[in-house]
Amino acid sequence: MNSRLELGIALRYLKSRRSSRLLSLITVIAVGGVTVGVMALVVVLGVMNGLQADLRDKILVANPHLRVLTYGEGLRLDDWRRVLGEVRRVPGVEAAAPFVLTQGGVTAGHDYAEGVVVLGVDPDTGARAVTSLARHFTKGDLRFKTTRADVEGGIAVGVRLASKLSAFPGDVVSLVSFIGTKFNPSLGAYVPQFHRYEVTGMFDTGMFEYDNSYVALDRRTAQRFAGLDTAVTGIEVRLADPWKARDFALQLEAQLGYPHRALDWQSQNASLFSALKLEKLAMAVVVFLICVVAAFNVVGTLTMVVRDKTREIGILIAMGLGRASIRRVFLTQGVLIGLTGTSLGVVLGLVVGGMVNRGHWIPIDPSIYFIDHLPVRTQPLDVLLVIGASLVVAALAPLYPSAQAARLDPVAAIRYE
Repeated sequence: MNSRLELGIALRYLKSRRSSRLLSLITVIAVGGVTVGVMALVVVLGVMNGLQADLRDKILVANPHLRVLTYGEGLRLDDWRRVLGEVRRVPGVEAAAPFVLTQGGVTAGHDYAEGVVVLGVDPDTGARAVTSLARHFTKGDLRFKTTRADVEGGIAVGVRLASKLSAFPGDVVSLVSFIGTKFNPSLGAYVPQFHRYEVTGMFDTGMFEYDNSYVALDRRTAQRFAGLDTAVTGIEVRLADPWKARDFALQLEAQLGYPHRALDWQSQNASLFSALKLEKLAMAVVVFLICVVAAFNVVGTLTMVVRDKTREIGILIAMGLGRASIRRVFLTQGVLIGLTGTSLGVVLGLVVGGMVNRGHWIPIDPSIYFIDHLPVRTQPLDVLLVIGASLVVAALAPLYPSAQAARLDPVAAIRYE
């Protein structure tokens, strides 16, 4: 019975009276402060999670989970067929294939040249493909089928690079290798070797680095271009669980022995993801301070309620309502404000985050941040942590006002004007 009475009094005190409408406005402001703080925290954590997940997905479009390479001068793996067989037999490996990775210069004959990363892959667009690059083609595919007889093969280019070169499917581009230069005695200088390829595909990964500076060739064509003969740069591997790439790297290094080494995608991008984790923590702490400020707002609101309701509190105590019940009345008020603000904040945070993510409302410079819009991915665990932290703050905020109300002397309170 007492609990229902305490709840009824708490709800009545949160409502405005005809003579004092200011309290209802202050209550709305208190709830609004908690709502804004919780919403901001949900959205910010979603943004940081989205950046981390989106960058990971973008990186793994053209980069495999794991690469098997060699130590020594140059990136060259001669016994790649034996290594490939051993790698494919390791449990947890879903796909593995040889690849070529080198650099060169490309031009389409428009007095403009660009340095590019040359990626040589097997023309496999099915389930055995190691990366998801084949799923990001806007025109053509990874089969490199040409329609001209005056070229050495087909080439796929990123959409941004194609736009800069004005080279589209059916056009011919010239690729020069930095390794294949030869000394010409008659000229007394090194003369580069130009290779002609037909543009057979264009890919759009959404990651600036790939779309702006990557080209793909058939692996055998890339071997000739890089001067590797029958060798390759290494073996790329797709794992069932990409988060176990580091453990697999150590296992493969121990199994294959020197001079082989394994490089996982996490180690290659360790500094980037470490910076994102630190930034997520820092942003969460900063935005959590908004919730703390909102808690002070709740303290101020309840203190004003105590001052405004001093006569009523004195009458309730004189009528026999215990001081513990008075304390619980104001604790209930604080919890109600916290629950309402937290609920509204979480709902608004999820709605705003979803709309920002689906609508790509916030574009960013892909040349700096690798991606072209601000992604938001809210994780359930983060939402639960936000709710827990907000409710703890909301439960602590009314402690002082409730204790102040319980200490009132009934005679002095009734006389209060």
